[in-house]
Amino acid sequence: QVQLVESGGGSVQAGGSLRLSCAASGYTYSSYCIGWFRQAPGKEREGVAGIDSDGSTRYADSVKGRFNIGRDNENRLYLQMNSLKPEDSAMYYCAASGSGCSIEFFLAYENLYWGQGTQVTVSS
Repeated sequence: QVQLVESGGGSVQAGGSLRLSCAASGYTYSSYCIGWFRQAPGKEREGVAGIDSDGSTRYADSVKGRFNIGRDNENRLYLQMNSLKPEDSAMYYCAASGSGCSIEFFLAYENLYWGQGTQVTVSS
């Protein structure tokens, strides 16, 4: 059973930084994508950043140059968020694919394993 547990959310002023973490367990796929999605109240969920098992990454245009995705180890993913803006406020979810993922399209995937989410609030 795949489990994804997020941590690291919180409240910060605009221009500040936060680092989200995702602890993954029960994951046995050798080829996969994993990453971060977010959803603000009244808005559609959007893909933020993803990384595949080879280390290739993708970012939403809105976060390029400000956010960085990576792995602390095989089972822990992070999202370093810098220069945060009020529009970055949302519930952030860690999500992972099964096998056969294409990182090029991962941020548009819906049929994923999902964590419970962690709230990020950026005040102006």
